[in-house]
Amino acid sequence: MGKINRHKDLDYGLPIYQEKLNWSKWLWVFAIFMAASVSLSIWAALGNGSAITVSLIQFGLLIFTAKRTALEITVTKGWLLVGPAAIERAFIHNFKALEAAEFKRVRGVDADPASYLQIRFWASTAIKIDLRDPKDKTPYWLISTNRANELAKLLNVGEH
Repeated sequence: MGKINRHKDLDYGLPIYQEKLNWSKWLWVFAIFMAASVSLSIWAALGNGSAITVSLIQFGLLIFTAKRTALEITVTKGWLLVGPAAIERAFIHNFKALEAAEFKRVRGVDADPASYLQIRFWASTAIKIDLRDPKDKTPYWLISTNRANELAKLLNVGEH
């Protein structure tokens, strides 16, 4: 079984852990600053109407992008759901919380190209989860999370 795509019609059970990794404040500030600079350029060249139109379009695109890039992590009694993927908890083990320096190394020079990644550049911590499914060639999942220690503890002691 192992990793499968998440199905809307499948009941994964009640969540015992949920986290949604949204854009950080600094990312919002940067994105709004960039959008404002484009709007200012449009205003200087074409006037108020064009600048307002472009600003509204940019703001809508920022909200759309922020919603699409948010990462949802859910743990139920039998499943781990991360972004579009789901895996039965029976196939996962060795849950290691990674601090910023170790996370950078594991996603960089020590990365395995066959691993499953759900990382977000605005999150500085992560969890590494090894797989033990003989049918799945994926060695581990690397998942960005703001609560890596809490998630690792839950997965280590939780029922499968």
